[in-house]
Amino acid sequence: MIKVGILGAGGMGNVHARQNKKMADVDVRFYDLDEERSETFTKRWDIPAADSLDKLISASDVIDVCLPTDLHLEFGLKAISAGRALFVEKPVARTFEDAVKLAEAADKAGVVYQPGQVVRFFPEFANGNRLVSDGTVGTPGAARMRRGGLAPTGSDSWFMDHSRSGGVLLDLAIHDFDWLRWTLGEVTQLSSRSLGARTRSGPDYALTTLSFKSGAIAHVESTWMDPSGFRTAFEVCGSKGMIEFDSRQTATLRAHFPIKSYYEAPLAPLDDPYYRQLTAFLNAVKTRSKPPVTGWDGAMAVGIALAALESAKTGAPVVPPSP
Repeated sequence: MIKVGILGAGGMGNVHARQNKKMADVDVRFYDLDEERSETFTKRWDIPAADSLDKLISASDVIDVCLPTDLHLEFGLKAISAGRALFVEKPVARTFEDAVKLAEAADKAGVVYQPGQVVRFFPEFANGNRLVSDGTVGTPGAARMRRGGLAPTGSDSWFMDHSRSGGVLLDLAIHDFDWLRWTLGEVTQLSSRSLGARTRSGPDYALTTLSFKSGAIAHVESTWMDPSGFRTAFEVCGSKGMIEFDSRQTATLRAHFPIKSYYEAPLAPLDDPYYRQLTAFLNAVKTRSKPPVTGWDGAMAVGIALAALESAKTGAPVVPPSP
């Protein structure tokens, strides 16, 4: 039995609780400062609340950080210093330097640490990566990605404060930046434009163009301003062919209501990407092996996203950090 301590009972804490409860060999507990949120969480998932962060850490083998981005470094380092395996939701930190600190601390302490870059575990994106990696599409030349819907809010509307969340480029586009780096290789330069670079708060929209060491280029559209519902899409064009995916074209159920539209894919409970992500992490913890997504992968994704944010602010191309 492995003991998982979820830190944070907000949106992602609930997502992780749902997936951990499916695992027969996992014992789950949590901690959140907000008493009302804690009571709701306990009733919903039948999971006990720890009295303090220290008690959560001492009673857990794994700490799963599901807090606002600007709190990840502080609490991630506390878990690492206690020798606990660590899972941190994306983005792993608000700055590239902080993301590197987490990766370095985990390596030095010898603890398993995985960032929550869940898009790698969606079957369509995993297969897309495979078709590029195994040469099926030939030499990739161009990619296009689109992700977004309405803006999230979070407790105290922290997402809308870009000084905390980083806006759409750091909080949302980071998924596509990570997938593109995983699939096409290292980014050599990028240019970006965004609404949030001017407003620094509220809903956001961005367009980013990336150049890769391989010679490929990619275009990423990211939005928190689409009232028609969440949508993801990608295409990769290569010398032998093209692959494409659009969540609205492949969903088997579309539901529309006055205040919300949603789309559901035909996935069994154990095929859920969040379940696959967390089981892969816990398997790495149990076997003391390298996780499928490393702390350095998480740091590089943050570095690319923040380079895009810098470009959007200055209007100039930016070279992201090197691995």
